[in-house]
Amino acid sequence: MPGMSPLAPARFPDLPVIDGVRFATIAAGVRYKGRTDVMLAELAPGTTVAGVFTRSATRSAAVLDCEAKLGAASEAGAAIIVNSGNSNAFTGRKGAASVAAIAGAVAGALDLPEARVFTSSTGVIGEPLPHDRIIDVLGDLHGRLDPAGIEGAARAIMTTDTFPKGASAKVTLPGGTVRIAGIAKGSGMIAPDMATMLVYVFTDAAIGQAPLQALLGAMTDRTFNCITVDSDTSTSDTVLVAATGASGVDVTGEAAFATALEAVLRDLALQVVRDGEGASKLIEVRVTGAAGDADARKAGLAIANSPLVKTAIAGEDANWGRIVMAVGKSGAAADRDRLSIRFGDITVARDGERAPDYSEEAASAYMKQQELVIGVDLGVGQGTATVWTCDLTHGYIEINADYRS
Repeated sequence: MPGMSPLAPARFPDLPVIDGVRFATIAAGVRYKGRTDVMLAELAPGTTVAGVFTRSATRSAAVLDCEAKLGAASEAGAAIIVNSGNSNAFTGRKGAASVAAIAGAVAGALDLPEARVFTSSTGVIGEPLPHDRIIDVLGDLHGRLDPAGIEGAARAIMTTDTFPKGASAKVTLPGGTVRIAGIAKGSGMIAPDMATMLVYVFTDAAIGQAPLQALLGAMTDRTFNCITVDSDTSTSDTVLVAATGASGVDVTGEAAFATALEAVLRDLALQVVRDGEGASKLIEVRVTGAAGDADARKAGLAIANSPLVKTAIAGEDANWGRIVMAVGKSGAAADRDRLSIRFGDITVARDGERAPDYSEEAASAYMKQQELVIGVDLGVGQGTATVWTCDLTHGYIEINADYRS
């Protein structure tokens, strides 16, 4: 495992117990030795489940299965089972058979309809999943189910992650208090197209599947689809949100709940960027003055995905010319003679040229910070967007050069 990211939080947060959810983990030896690699979450009867997934043309059998199962009305309980170490992607009919075998075994162990078992896998692509190893430990997993086991679940789904990721929120509404807790994994192969990660969020709120799905879809575009580590999109991206309804508080149409849920999703998304493979700096790119929000996003992602921009930041080089380059190639409309660029509060370029009061010394000093903000105004309209990324260091190469071997 790589060393801890310098951008990691001091510790795993204290997440609230979510009524209606129990967790268990185990070391099944799917790929890793001596560490937990399977997580099971049992969900109470009546739980609604919403999800968003990768749009990759080579998405895994588990993703396809989850997509097919979403939206079906059911008062039965549900389960989520996740393994790390093997993504069960590009494994042909064997991959679908593995998903069916695992879902069927979980359904039998927990007395659930198979259509209410959601599976995820993450890790190496192209190797058949040894699903028997997972099925063989289901009895032990069932016996370990614990409402307070969410931190262990966060650890079990890690691959090249250097720290487990969790976030939570509590909202007091006229009908009572609801709680939200979520976990995520993700470090490399991160790019907007749902972003590459596994994310599982749980709440005791009561809400129907359709409104929960609508919330998640809109929030994904503002959170997970606004991060990038390396411009590569995974075959296994999955975000599931499960609402158990155990609080008895109906949150349909409640703005405060929506705000809290989005804050949890954004927190988890930024933790993924903080754990970007080899990352030493967190970078926020704020684009304003675009012809529209879509153009702003296009320019922001061009900057965030540029290897030249990311390596300059890794070297703490205030090379703002690379920002100009990235904007120019992005395809977004921009007025060269009204373009402005800022590093934090430092204006480095204005009206299409270097700012008269630009200080290379001040800009270079700013680049030494761990968290940076790059501001770009395209000078053509009112469109805005914010995206997040990290720098590109030698560490990224070291992690990925021999990931499979």
